[in-house]
Amino acid sequence: MLGLTRYQWTVLFAAWLGWGFDVFDGLLFNYVAPNCVPTLLGLEIGSPEARQATLLWTGILTSVLLLGWAVGGVVFGLVCDRIGRKRTLLLTMTMYAIGTAACAFAPNIWVLLACRIVASLGIGGEWAAGASMVAEVVPEHKRVTAGALLYTSAPMGLFLATFVNMQVAGNWFADQPEVSWRYVFLFGLIPVFVASVVRMFLHEPERWKQAVESAAPPRLADLFTPQLRPITVSGFLMAVIALLTWWSCNAFLPTVVSHLAQTEAALRGLDRSGTLALIESWKFSATAYFNLGGLAGTLLTIPIAQHMGRRPMFALYFGASALAIFATFGGWLPAAASLYLYFAIGVTVFGIFGSFTYYLPELFPTRLRATGSGFCYNIGRVVAAGGPFLVGAIAAQGGSSAVQILFWVGVIPLAGVLLMPWVIETRGRALAD
Repeated sequence: MLGLTRYQWTVLFAAWLGWGFDVFDGLLFNYVAPNCVPTLLGLEIGSPEARQATLLWTGILTSVLLLGWAVGGVVFGLVCDRIGRKRTLLLTMTMYAIGTAACAFAPNIWVLLACRIVASLGIGGEWAAGASMVAEVVPEHKRVTAGALLYTSAPMGLFLATFVNMQVAGNWFADQPEVSWRYVFLFGLIPVFVASVVRMFLHEPERWKQAVESAAPPRLADLFTPQLRPITVSGFLMAVIALLTWWSCNAFLPTVVSHLAQTEAALRGLDRSGTLALIESWKFSATAYFNLGGLAGTLLTIPIAQHMGRRPMFALYFGASALAIFATFGGWLPAAASLYLYFAIGVTVFGIFGSFTYYLPELFPTRLRATGSGFCYNIGRVVAAGGPFLVGAIAAQGGSSAVQILFWVGVIPLAGVLLMPWVIETRGRALAD
């Protein structure tokens, strides 16, 4: 199928699982935040004070996650080029699984923050290992297809996070919101079991083995030599625009949808139980639209990148992202319509990430592939961390809702369109050794 051997499919599937559970563990907090934050702060769930605190702490914890993600991506990118793709993949999966599960036992917000930092380091490191391994194992002419297929696990991870939260918080422990979030976090252990199985079927890529035998150990400074500096800048700029847009929108998806559902519940005259049920239902629906759109957008990068090139693809996705954000958060549509438009945000804001799994590995030689890919994809999170923090902090002041603030996030991808002259085109290039 698709011209890949059984082992190449095994590598792709292993990396697919690693990234899917990466997203799953990374986003669990965002779904339990409306119950988790008030409980740890001693506030009544659903109260105005709880909603204000949830906005603020969702921004803070998401920003901290992104900073840890950035550090983990850079550090484990270097580690990956030194000790290998397989060992780094397994190490990081185990790390983020344990860090996420430990959140279930947090007695206060500060311990939760510490556990999220541990998880974020592993989450950041996994991506470069998986993407590098896939790029080095599959045939040259299948790299774009394999890279995009690798990223389809992100909607899976997001959907799984939504499903777990709905089952645990919406069904099994619907009448116990003060403890339901702890059980949700325990599901973060799943990747540990997956990693223990994956390790039996993988070995290091031959391309990496040959490169590491004759090359000097990788250094971050190597990314900024006159030869590689334009390449590093190109990867960084595209990643930071995509990351800042995605996290500013998605970090507040549960919070924004909760607000929309509460408004709808008030119009319907629902009681507290009915309101909570509607909130969980709308979270699931909005995330489903977002996921389906992300899956479609990810797969669309394949023909666009192959026939138009990488630079036109980025310009098209960033322009469409801006339009989708302006339409969704403009405030002139009914609540239900905003839910449907999360599909458009998924296609554009989410879908563009299907390109980074093949674009970034294409930019760098083998001895620096994980280092360069990890740096570009993750260091942008340092800048992106400011998005959720500012949105949460401003919305928590009560002067404007998160929906109104998110409208202006559409300016970010518009700025990305202006950066196209600095984008390195890799269409038709062989993977550099």
